[in-house]
Amino acid sequence: MTEYPRAMLRRFAILEHSDLVHAITTRHGGVSQPPYATLNLSFSRPDDPAAVRENRQRVYAALEIEAARVVAAGQVHGSDVLVVREQHAGLGALGPSPIRPPADALITDRPNLFLLACFADCTPLLFWDPVRRVVGVAHAGWQGTLKGIAAATVAAMRTAFGSNPSDLRVLIGPSAGPCCYNVWPHVAAAARQALPHDDVLRQVGDQTHFDLWAANRAMLRRSGVPDAQIETSAICTICQVADFFSHRAEQGATGRFAAIIGLRG
Repeated sequence: MTEYPRAMLRRFAILEHSDLVHAITTRHGGVSQPPYATLNLSFSRPDDPAAVRENRQRVYAALEIEAARVVAAGQVHGSDVLVVREQHAGLGALGPSPIRPPADALITDRPNLFLLACFADCTPLLFWDPVRRVVGVAHAGWQGTLKGIAAATVAAMRTAFGSNPSDLRVLIGPSAGPCCYNVWPHVAAAARQALPHDDVLRQVGDQTHFDLWAANRAMLRRSGVPDAQIETSAICTICQVADFFSHRAEQGATGRFAAIIGLRG
């Protein structure tokens, strides 16, 4: 993992390549005021839209990409995947008008189109197929995780672009970690039903903790992605709220960081 100046962006080894742009943003380096301080990138929060636009422009400048080439997901905690084409360029990049219909995963093989999704405890998944030159981003909260959004993204990359799951590189990014993510009984029951043979739940005192990282890794492996080609950041947003926005740690009064990926032309 490497870090950009001012700790604004983080990159990860599994996705390091000269043809690939990728980053997970932190909460540092922006202009938003508390409780969205400072690099809130979501127009869905009751933040000043002008501040969000400035924050996004700063991120795009740091990555050396143009806002007109960014496409933002319309997130609804589902498992739908959209294929991003040239006509979608710029949707949601600098305003609250993301690609439609809403979808929690975006994939593309178009060079110089950059995919963006926002997070605050849900799990970012970044996908790269270096053979077919395809990228994807997915938003995997507990609902999307258990609905199989990781597997759905792999399947969509195969169907739309001929990606072989064994070629994929996948990052499981910063999110609520198993150290802190205690869940309601109905969530634990859903996890047991969806992943009955995987170690994704643990008891901590009288609480049940859900391991989003292990759950998504299990689903990726089951989809044919080799374990050695999956990197888990192991950054818990609840623990590390000083660097990342956390809905849980900040009781909902917070901003959103972003995951961004795309191929240079």
